[in-house]
This record gives sequence, C-alpha cells and structure tokens, in this order.
Amino acid sequence: MKKYLLFLILSLFTSLTKAQIQSVVLQNYFNDFQKAQLSLQALHEGKKYAEEERLLLTYIKKLEEVSLSEKEQKDYKNLIRGVKASMNYNLACVYALQNKKKEAIAALEKAVAFGYDDYRNVKTDKDLVNIRKEKKFVALLQKLKAFDKLALLQQSGAYQKEQRDTLPHFTYQSATDPSLVQVKNYFKLDSVVGTGDELSKIFKLLHFVHDNIAHDGGNYALCEFDAIDIYNYHKATKKGVNCRHLAITLNEMYLAMGIPSRYVTCMPKNPEDSDCHVINSVYSSQLQKWIWIDPTNNAYVKDEKGNLLSIAEVRDRLIHNKPLVLNEDANWNNKEKQTKEEYLENYMAKNLYWFSCPLQSQFNPESRFRKTATTFVALLPTGFVKPNGKEEYISHDPDYFWEKP
Repeated sequence: MKKYLLFLILSLFTSLTKAQIQSVVLQNYFNDFQKAQLSLQALHEGKKYAEEERLLLTYIKKLEEVSLSEKEQKDYKNLIRGVKASMNYNLACVYALQNKKKEAIAALEKAVAFGYDDYRNVKTDKDLVNIRKEKKFVALLQKLKAFDKLALLQQSGAYQKEQRDTLPHFTYQSATDPSLVQVKNYFKLDSVVGTGDELSKIFKLLHFVHDNIAHDGGNYALCEFDAIDIYNYHKATKKGVNCRHLAITLNEMYLAMGIPSRYVTCMPKNPEDSDCHVINSVYSSQLQKWIWIDPTNNAYVKDEKGNLLSIAEVRDRLIHNKPLVLNEDANWNNKEKQTKEEYLENYMAKNLYWFSCPLQSQFNPESRFRKTATTFVALLPTGFVKPNGKEEYISHDPDYFWEKP
C-alpha cells in the first residue's frame, strides 16, 4: 500500500512552505505532527489500526483547533486543505481495514472535498478493498476519474513550431572549468566511471549519486547548492536532500566528465499543486540523443525494443499509450521498488505537463544564500498559461527546448 507515501507528501507540503509560514501555532502543529508520523507508520505496519485511528483523529482535531488570523487563514488555505485531504484519506484506509465501511466512506468523501484527487491510488489501494463495492465508493471513484493524471496529460494542448532567432541557446559549462575540475577530483570520478563506454559512465554516475546521497522530499537543505556541499551536508547531518538537489549534484558530475546534461523541473498542470519532480536530461553522444535519468529513483526508461528514451519521448509515449519499460532496479532510497504504473503512469504523468530548465547548465546554478544570474526557460503546451515564476523565456517549441548541445 502507498498510504505512507502520502505522509511523505505531507512532509513535502510542510517543507515547501516552512520558509513562508509566519504563524507560530501552525508551525508548531506541523512540527508536532511530523514527529507523530513515525508512530503512525509503526502502528500501521503492526496492524494496530484502532490505535492508528485514534492518533489520526487526535491530529485532525488539533488542526481544527489551530487558531489563525483572517490573513493566515487566507495565506495557508491551500496548504491546510492539502493536509486535511491527506489525513482524511489515511483515515479512510484505517477505517476500511477495520471494516468500518460507513466511516471509511465518510472519511474518503471528506478527503475528496478537501481536494484529494489521486484517482489511480483510490482505484488500486488494497486498504480500500472492503468498501470497493459500496455505491458511494463507486460514485466517488467515477468523480475522481476526471482528475486522472494520465488522462489530464493526454488532453494537453499540442506543441507548435516557433520563430527561434530571438531565443538564446542553451549552454553547457566546459569540463575544464576550475569548479568542475574540483568536483571531478573531489569525488574521484575517473575511478567511479571506470573504463567503459559513455553509456556505462552515465549509468555509473547515476548509481553513485543515488547510492551515496539519500532523498528526503521534505528537506530543503541548509547548504550551498553544488555537488560537494550537498554531498557533505548529507554526510554531516545524515539527512536526505530533495530531488532538485540530487539532480543538481548529478548534473555537475556529468558536466565534470564532459557529458552535456541539464536538470529539468517537471511540472503539473494544477497551479495549486506544490509537488513537482526534478530529473536530469543527459545527452549521449554515443546514441546522439537525450536520455531520461532520475537520481531520486535510480530510474531510466526504454521502449519495447530496448531503446533508451528521452523526457520528450516518455511524455509522447504516455500521451499516445505506447509501451514504456522502467529499469528493474528503479527504486526510492534502495528501500522501495518503483513500478511503471505508479512512477510513470501516475506520478510522472502528473509532472510532465510542462517543463522549466536553466539556460546555462553549470556549477552552482542556484543558491540558498545569494542571488544568482541563472536564466530559466519554460516549455508549455499550447493553450496553457503557467503561474508566475522565474522563467524569463517561454516556448511552445520542443525542438528549441530540447535542442542538441
């Protein structure tokens, strides 16, 4: 069951907003609830569902009792709705496991009312087996079908060719840059990649980052955003880092080895969805194409003939229902195996609606402590207007956005 993946999403919700939360009582609630997650998970794994139910209800009640000003209620409305949606969904699962059908349906209805819209999870979650034949469950599932992540992607607007003369070209920092030389030497990357061909080096670097830096989507690391600092932060604190920091780390290692690479932010359609995913687009001179590389999940993707695919090709194949093959050893933190259905057809289908990418692929492109001169470019499907953001250039032309180095 993916139930406690939802608690990871809740952690992400809180971490994404920590820098903006000025309400002491709300922040205290989140801190307290994050500590309770381990207890909830242990109770669930121990099948102590009655105790889990009581603890969940306690924290749902505590959230209702948090006293906020009118301004705070407005500022944190979407955050609180998302938390309530996740908590009520988990409560529905706990009720269903105890065969409390009426209570399970009521909790699921609340989750949906607060914005829970993961159609595929509701459809396949084994914890909800006991209520699957209930009329209200069937009606809820039908309602959620309109929010199916893959269906939303398949309904996205087409791309279009555009005049590219006025648009800047993507650039890639030379491996001879002193900072990248330092990255190469610090991690002894020649030893890491060995003497194999280019593709073997690409995959060895992927595995190196995945195996040596843990992922924690709920942690916005208190360090400078470059490979050496991110790695040392993880080793010193034992804390994981988010997907963006993993992709920045791997990107710098590829550049240090003379392999063109970018880190690409994969974005959802829903502007109120604060969850996105950052992966790498790596150019293989051996194959003369871009390929999908995801250090968070140790993942890459092939077609039915074994050909490695790019981000653009995976998106197109999802839209047209063409076969996709996820590598067998794709996993999260070497703990949880990833599947094509959950990782590609659900999670990434949500996050492949539009893309954002730095124009300059280089060492330390972003900073936690200072302003940088990095320029961002967005690729949007036609008919979609993205939320305000940091992108200075907007394109609807994939040939421009995915141009070869």
